[in-house]
Amino acid sequence: MIDLWFAVIAFLWTGYFVLEGFDFGVGLLAPFISKNEREHQQALQTIGPVWDGNEVWLITAVGAMFAAFPAWYAGMFSTFYLPVVLVLVGLIVRGVGLEWRSKLASPRLADLGIVVGSALPAFLWGAIFADVLRLNPILGGLFSLAVSVLHGAVFLTLKTTGDVRRRARVAALGASAVVVPLGAVALSSIGSAPALVAMAALAAAVALVWRRREGWAFAATAGAIVLTSVSVFWTLRTTPLPGLTLAEAASGPYTLNVLTWIGLAVLPFVMVYQGWTYWVFRKRIAVA
Repeated sequence: MIDLWFAVIAFLWTGYFVLEGFDFGVGLLAPFISKNEREHQQALQTIGPVWDGNEVWLITAVGAMFAAFPAWYAGMFSTFYLPVVLVLVGLIVRGVGLEWRSKLASPRLADLGIVVGSALPAFLWGAIFADVLRLNPILGGLFSLAVSVLHGAVFLTLKTTGDVRRRARVAALGASAVVVPLGAVALSSIGSAPALVAMAALAAAVALVWRRREGWAFAATAGAIVLTSVSVFWTLRTTPLPGLTLAEAASGPYTLNVLTWIGLAVLPFVMVYQGWTYWVFRKRIAVA
């Protein structure tokens, strides 16, 4: 049960990084690839139906940590109390900006909130997990931020039309000039086989963007994030925090058994519902 729930938590964090990754990227890029208000709305509409649902993965991952591994939860979120608070502030500011932007006479303040609220979590999650792995947190944060920008740019090429799509492609190619060298350093620091494959996936994404294969490029950036997350949690599988083993961090057998039944009832429903949401809103967004 201990290994099962560690795998579930790793899966939930991975889903969060993949789905919120392009949310963060779109939020960061929208003001810079838009030349007018209609194009700005076009870019933000690509994440409008899904961004709040994507945050559910974070809530579920943290909740599962609290229930299945309370010592891991307590140690991690107390050690990184300030960065986690800044992440929450960023998510709140971003959410307020997205919800209130259309209701304001001048959306500039909302746009600033969206950019800052996207940049903070994108950087800080990478810094936090790099620190847990005893790697350079600044490098981890910059890599996470750059990957989010690339992931979001590729998502925009997949979901928009016209000038926004063209500029998003240019942004993706520009971001790749930062992501690839950062990835070479950051992923080599982890040193696992999935990390090396993640580097190959990032390189493949760049080539696919260049060839205008947006769907495959998005799959490649998502795959790179998945493989990076697998590398992180594979490294943490026995010692999730320094001086704390996974067995020491875990709840008792009865609690884990109850959690398993709850998970079997809830997780499939959440995944099917979110998959249905993406299917309904799968079409490209054109300028209104």
